[in-house]
Amino acid sequence: MSRRWSWLLMAAAAGLLLWLGRGPRAGLSGVEPTFGQQPYVLAQVERVLQAEAQGQAYQVLEARVLEGPWANWPVRIEYGKYQPASAGLPLRPGDRIWVTLSQGPNGQVQAYFVDVARGPQLALLAGLFVLVIVLTSGWKGVRSLLAMAYSLAVIVYYIIPRILAGQDPVWVSISGSVLLLGVTLYFTYGWGWKTHAAVLSMVLGLALTGLLAWAGVDFTRLRGYGAEEALFLAQQAPVALNLRGLLLGGMIIGALGVLDDLVATQAAAVFELYAAAPHLPLRELMRRAMHIGQDHVAATVNTLVLAYAGTALPMLLLFSLGATPWLDLFNYEFVAEEVVRTLVGAIGLILTVPITTVVAALLARQRDQARHPWLRWLGPWEAGGHAHGHGHAQEEVPHAPA
Repeated sequence: MSRRWSWLLMAAAAGLLLWLGRGPRAGLSGVEPTFGQQPYVLAQVERVLQAEAQGQAYQVLEARVLEGPWANWPVRIEYGKYQPASAGLPLRPGDRIWVTLSQGPNGQVQAYFVDVARGPQLALLAGLFVLVIVLTSGWKGVRSLLAMAYSLAVIVYYIIPRILAGQDPVWVSISGSVLLLGVTLYFTYGWGWKTHAAVLSMVLGLALTGLLAWAGVDFTRLRGYGAEEALFLAQQAPVALNLRGLLLGGMIIGALGVLDDLVATQAAAVFELYAAAPHLPLRELMRRAMHIGQDHVAATVNTLVLAYAGTALPMLLLFSLGATPWLDLFNYEFVAEEVVRTLVGAIGLILTVPITTVVAALLARQRDQARHPWLRWLGPWEAGGHAHGHGHAQEEVPHAPA
């Protein structure tokens, strides 16, 4: 797909997203913000007045407010008094921090440490990430970055507002996922038969994962109250939320990233196998492609399990200190949610491999055997715009019977 068509596709997708994201926001108008609205201001550490107290990580700092009505005002901060402080990461002169200010009855300004300001460091890492992507992948890397930005926009402007407006989280998550992956796959890999196979397989795999998530949550009788954030959300949301549906939607969205990689890779493997040996019968083509898919699934499932285990490592350590039996540990809802999430995601990914193999094999053979002129609108053999010699509809290619 040419760059012009890539930009047109992304512009059309952005316009569609803005149009779809308009409605539910009206239902949130007038709702008072609750989180993230504290009067935090930026300050800079000038001096360390006290470095340690009774062997504990504790510092008394003199800082200067950098913004707001108290800009350039000197304040005194006790770091480690109201929140835990890391002994290995003390604050130093020149460090920028976030503080919250309050003024007492006597007019004295009190400052309280909130967090370290990490904006410049995060921006540097993001810039390095963009640079590596562009240098290694070129124009395709640029398109992948734009697709990533579009994915975040779908979550922020489509999925989140609709859930907060009271719509069904499962339906919102599925429709948002189709809108997300459908556009990003075409934008990243281009308009072609291979991408059509990946998108169709993705929709089928996503529907299957949604059914598995619903069955898993219902079978294990999960209520959606396992995460502490869900309890706060139930209290602060402007409408009554279906926390069980929210759990299902989270499982579906959580499987998206791996599903994207899996369907694209498996579809590419099938098309490349067929390009190298177009004489293969359909069953043999699928058998060879499944050998590749099995290796990919083994690595993907292990990655999925390790990713969840890594995020839950502090919790696992906490239960280990309490000598909680592992079978009892799995019965806790917040642990059971992660177990069901991992198992459902893994089963969905495993079953998506044969689905993608069948869809890609059928489309690859159909692309060669079809003679309809309108099929040229479905794009070239390769999504990047290059066609294999056997991929033109006008050419006679011998095929062994399937």
